[in-house]
Amino acid sequence: MDLLRDVRKALRAIADPARAPAMQAYMKSAMPYHGVPMPLLRKVCRTTFAGLRFADAPQWTAEVLGLWRGARFREERYAAIELSGDRRATPYQVPAAMPMYEEIVVDGAWWDYVDVVASRRIGPILMANPATMRRLMRAWSRSDDLWKRRSSILSQLGFKGATDLELLYACIEPSLGSREFFLQKAIGWALREFAWTDPAEVRRYVEAQHERLAPLSRREALKNCG
Repeated sequence: MDLLRDVRKALRAIADPARAPAMQAYMKSAMPYHGVPMPLLRKVCRTTFAGLRFADAPQWTAEVLGLWRGARFREERYAAIELSGDRRATPYQVPAAMPMYEEIVVDGAWWDYVDVVASRRIGPILMANPATMRRLMRAWSRSDDLWKRRSSILSQLGFKGATDLELLYACIEPSLGSREFFLQKAIGWALREFAWTDPAEVRRYVEAQHERLAPLSRREALKNCG
């Protein structure tokens, strides 16, 4: 089964070339679009992936990266990310999968790829394997690659009361002085999400780090604090 061929054929069948340029412009993408909105893309993925069976983790990884590396249209890379989260791959969502996710984060280098991977792929691995993943997220938070930094900050989105605050603050710390919009935004987003659980703690942290937090991060962080 040539999965990339089948995905591309299915996407072409429902492509809307008229909307593709606007999608490409919005995402500032060098890679063109077929013009397929996300709900339809997910439907294509469900149909196209229906017959897939993974004998082991290496086969799953190979299928995901085959789509990712072979993609010529952005939706084909979205399909790779969809496949990475396929329920049949649940047993393989372990720290050993992190090199694959690292490739997607570093190579993708944009928020539409990175944020899904950080929160919906890396996050669950962190939740299930805290000892190993804490060390890795701390290392990513100090990386020269801003998207690995952003991923470490966003990896606990949705954890609510299970949020490891020590880890969250440790991942934010190396980027506090950054002028990078995507890091400032990530810091504010992560704090804003945790504020649904403990607004008082977020207010305390923002006050304590007031001089070091960018104005954008402060504004975002306090949106859910009342």
